[in-house]
Amino acid sequence: MSLAFGTDLNGKVAVVTGAGGVLCGMFAKTLAKSGAKVAVLDLNEEAAESVAKEIVAEGGVAKAYKANVLDKTNLEEVHAKVLVDLGPCDLLLNGAGGNNPRATTTKEYFEMGDIEADTISFFDLDQAGVEFVFNLNFIGTLLPSQVFAKDMIGREGCNIINVSSMNAYTPLTKIPAYSGAKAAISNFTQWLAVHFSKVGIRVNAIAPGFFVTKQNEKLLFNEDGSPTARSQKILNATPMGRYGEAEELNGALLFLANNDAAGFVTGVVIPVDGGFSAYSGV
Repeated sequence: MSLAFGTDLNGKVAVVTGAGGVLCGMFAKTLAKSGAKVAVLDLNEEAAESVAKEIVAEGGVAKAYKANVLDKTNLEEVHAKVLVDLGPCDLLLNGAGGNNPRATTTKEYFEMGDIEADTISFFDLDQAGVEFVFNLNFIGTLLPSQVFAKDMIGREGCNIINVSSMNAYTPLTKIPAYSGAKAAISNFTQWLAVHFSKVGIRVNAIAPGFFVTKQNEKLLFNEDGSPTARSQKILNATPMGRYGEAEELNGALLFLANNDAAGFVTGVVIPVDGGFSAYSGV
């Protein structure tokens, strides 16, 4: 993996949540390749271990931790371990998140007869499922920030990078909870940037467009590898006409993490979306 440009993170400690996944695992590897010592946090300990081992095999410094971003007590325990193993956190990347089928409608548009039909309409959305999606994305960003940002107060060159989404700009059909939760992340990024502006902590976010991950692969492609109808709609609405490659997020990440390049940048959400957010459809 080649880096977009030089960002020197030697001597820095980066904490990445959701780092067992495709995109956040790549973020962890990118930060390590830039010199940071990386705490790889994920609820799936095996996935976190795999990413950490790959970083170490390539000459980097990383350690995996099983972490539940919805459990502050657990996060405090992980924080204590990170302090001993790697040192205080300089950069927190809040990447844990996702959707849930219980918070997803079957159809894009409500039609007469849907209440009686064998379908999940707006009226059938499961409260617990919706709460889970909101909590995983918003509370799962708030709690790690509460725990790890304490290390950053009054220290130079510290920052928080959140992961928002195209959903935050305009909601996608079928996934109201996830869209709302990601909109909350963008808003929270701005709020936190203002709140921490006097103590030297920058807070920004990356809003990926459409990238193929383990979570969405089955929604985007049929078993024979052909794109689903929803996948084709996404590509039609993306002016560049393709899905993003994970490495194409590195430029935004390394820019925001670079205190020389982005020292006066805080409270922004950078879309990396192939033009999706700029396209009106005509």
